[in-house]
Amino acid sequence: MKIKSIFSDGERIPLKYTCDGEDVNPPLEFTDIPKDTKSLLLIVDDPDSPSKVWSHWVLWNIPSNTNRIKENSIPSGTNEGINDFGKRGYGGPCPHSGTHRYQFKLYALDIKLDLSKESTKTNVENAIRGHIIDKTILTGLYSK
Repeated sequence: MKIKSIFSDGERIPLKYTCDGEDVNPPLEFTDIPKDTKSLLLIVDDPDSPSKVWSHWVLWNIPSNTNRIKENSIPSGTNEGINDFGKRGYGGPCPHSGTHRYQFKLYALDIKLDLSKESTKTNVENAIRGHIIDKTILTGLYSK
């Protein structure tokens, strides 16, 4: 399974997709999704945040036949959780200092998740234990 965007793994995320730009999600493409996948999960987080791994976007129950997420959108039928900014939806990279890594983590799951729309990354991570078929990560970099 693979995830791609307009930036390659390890490259800088374009300004448009950060808090210094339009703060919209970048387009993403998914390939080689396992045949037995029931749903996809996408978590975007910052492991370099000083206080904790900071959640920027949580999407679950992405239909298993989804091969892309368009810029500034989510696929029909997808649930969008609460990020660490306390908001539903995408919150772009916005580090206070230094260069941070932003991980776009795609999971293939053997279930659809039955979670509240107020769920956070922690709720989702607890619910997927034992249900991950495959996982892939695209890492982008950003600094002010």
